[in-house]
Amino acid sequence: MLWKGGGVNTGLKIKKAGTVDVEFRAPPSKSYTHRALICAALAEGESFIGNPLDSEDIDVTVNALIRLGISCRKIKDGIAVEGCGGVFPDVGEVIIDCRNSGTTLRLLSTLALLSPGRVTLTGTKRMKERPIGDLADAIKQAGGDVIFIEKDGFPPLRISGSLSGGRVIVDASKSSQYVSSLMLTGPYSDHPMNIMPKGSIASKPYLRITADVMRSFGIVPADVSNGSITIPQDVYSPSDYAVEGDYSSASYLFAVAAVCGGRVRVNNLNPHSLQGDRAFLGMLKDMGCDIDLNSGEDYVVAECRKGLKGIEVDMSGSPDVIQTLAAVALFADSPTTIHGVGNLKYKESDRIQAVIDMAEACGGRAEAGDGSVTIYPAEFRECLIDPADDHRTAMSAAVIGLGAGGVEIKNPECVSKSYPEFFTELRRAGLLHE
Repeated sequence: MLWKGGGVNTGLKIKKAGTVDVEFRAPPSKSYTHRALICAALAEGESFIGNPLDSEDIDVTVNALIRLGISCRKIKDGIAVEGCGGVFPDVGEVIIDCRNSGTTLRLLSTLALLSPGRVTLTGTKRMKERPIGDLADAIKQAGGDVIFIEKDGFPPLRISGSLSGGRVIVDASKSSQYVSSLMLTGPYSDHPMNIMPKGSIASKPYLRITADVMRSFGIVPADVSNGSITIPQDVYSPSDYAVEGDYSSASYLFAVAAVCGGRVRVNNLNPHSLQGDRAFLGMLKDMGCDIDLNSGEDYVVAECRKGLKGIEVDMSGSPDVIQTLAAVALFADSPTTIHGVGNLKYKESDRIQAVIDMAEACGGRAEAGDGSVTIYPAEFRECLIDPADDHRTAMSAAVIGLGAGGVEIKNPECVSKSYPEFFTELRRAGLLHE
């Protein structure tokens, strides 16, 4: 919920930054860290995950694996994981609190079939509002038993049975993580697993990330760009795996250049990354920014010296940066229409409504259409924004504040879900002043 004007002094006040010339280091990728931890847990032997993201969501996944009997040790610059080779120890019935980490809950739902005891996956109030029924149907096809404890199709859910494999049809229109969940655990099925996604796949680039991590641990799934995905029966090999930087988190840093004017360099980014959110750079370019990918190096530069123009873009493959683009769009000289936003309502908050509320709160306007949202240029005013515990709303609000000033963010600590150092990094760069 967002309030217009004034408000109680309970949050972080963001002042206008002016023209910038700053440098940041992108945090490690949340998506890659989750998947690397799961592959390491399933591998036969000890793996080392270097440069992992240190955040609430990753802590949830690490603690979940520990509950399932996997040894995970935080050591200098990484996490050592002693894999079980797909044979989990018998730790009895396990209840795992996934809090508000949808990635943890979805990716572990199929893995739970490898545990000898029943596994119950639960989470926060918001998590219990996020659908999981389509993945549960797929798990049943693969040989598992799923019981919904409170509401049909939603967490908490209790999983037991075995992973027989075979042909599995899954509706991935709400989340590609349903497919990724099956892919990651599929090598340990009793029979080769053939995953048949039904309909359009939400956030499809994430499947390429899943396949990329699997390859690094020795298993190569069939080409995920085609209709079906065949997962070979095999055992992951241990790996010394280095996590690349996160384009989702870096989007807020690049957005600062767009709304403030000036130059932002972000280090620790793979210019050839498979991350769908890398497309955000092309969107900024279309709006009038200059982008230097510095191919062969590990940094990207965004420079904006002129006014921004509105664009029309399909962001179905990069949903986690929709709010970032919406924040930038408020500073453009014409409307911006974003297509492919339908799945935003299943995120940590209803992000379609969050975009509308955020725009209106700070003096702009946004309208939802059929699978789209249009953001109009703002006449900025002071506002207090409550991100409703959604890290991406909080960071997008900070972008608006740095560009326009007069934004107060309630509960800014919620960024710890994916980018705990976000506001610290802004302070180090001299962009935040108490």
